[in-house]
Amino acid sequence: MKKNIFRISLLLGIALLAIQIGCKKAEKNTESEEETPVSGKATVLVEETIFPVIDDEAILFENEYDRAKLTLEKKTETAILQSVYSEKSQIVVMPRTLDSLELQNFKSKQIIPRITEIGTDALAFIVNYKQADSTITTEEIMDVMLGKKSTKIKSLVFDNANSSTVRTLKDFAKVKELPKEGVSSLNSNEELLNYIASNTDVVGVIGVNWLLQTPRELQNAVINVKVLGVNNNKLKNNKFFKPTQSNIATGDYPFTRKMYVLNFQGTTGLGMGFASFVAGQKGQRIMLKSGLVPAIMPTREIQVRN
Repeated sequence: MKKNIFRISLLLGIALLAIQIGCKKAEKNTESEEETPVSGKATVLVEETIFPVIDDEAILFENEYDRAKLTLEKKTETAILQSVYSEKSQIVVMPRTLDSLELQNFKSKQIIPRITEIGTDALAFIVNYKQADSTITTEEIMDVMLGKKSTKIKSLVFDNANSSTVRTLKDFAKVKELPKEGVSSLNSNEELLNYIASNTDVVGVIGVNWLLQTPRELQNAVINVKVLGVNNNKLKNNKFFKPTQSNIATGDYPFTRKMYVLNFQGTTGLGMGFASFVAGQKGQRIMLKSGLVPAIMPTREIQVRN
């Protein structure tokens, strides 16, 4: 009888110990799943015209911090802003920041967005490689945006009607709406590249990142397009500039815009960690290698041996 009681007590003790160990493991797992700047899971909305470079940044960030998992969603600028305003998204990357009115709106909701500048990109104007023209003037582009007829541009084609490319050119031309004639839009950057590669007499407008980091399935299309040089009417030199890294950096190329990570989390979560990584040495080096212009030029250490 005593042996049975001893065995029962022993089994109960083992069972209690197992439960305690299981609880500790569960607590440890719960703690490891909590979001920090370098761990946890988060969704990041990325404006589609700059998606390739941000995709690279996310891959390197996850390699650096193996407990972090970022899910990137490619969206138009309009869709991202709608998601932010409805408080459905907390981390976004766009080629624009928020104006004073937008910032005031978030302050009224007791949300202070953390905005981090990460680099500069540009709009590229592309045509079919068979087209004779290799340049286009800022005045010709503005005329089309103002609804004036152009003898040189049959149609100015955008990647998407809700894209940042549309908003950028509307800002340059200082117009609120696109003209009814001379301008059209497709559904994506992929569709735009394929369209320009197979059509002449049209000018496409695309984020230069898609030309510098072209996905494999679009490389044949890119071979069949060429980038136009654009004059800068602020410079009195009658020169035309292409959206190269150096021309973007110097400001000689006229159609550039800043890129930002906007974090609406309000906590020290993955949004802060990802923004810090992209704006840091490693992230800025990725930006530099992509052909875009980093917000802060990465340093290069040189060791001199005697």
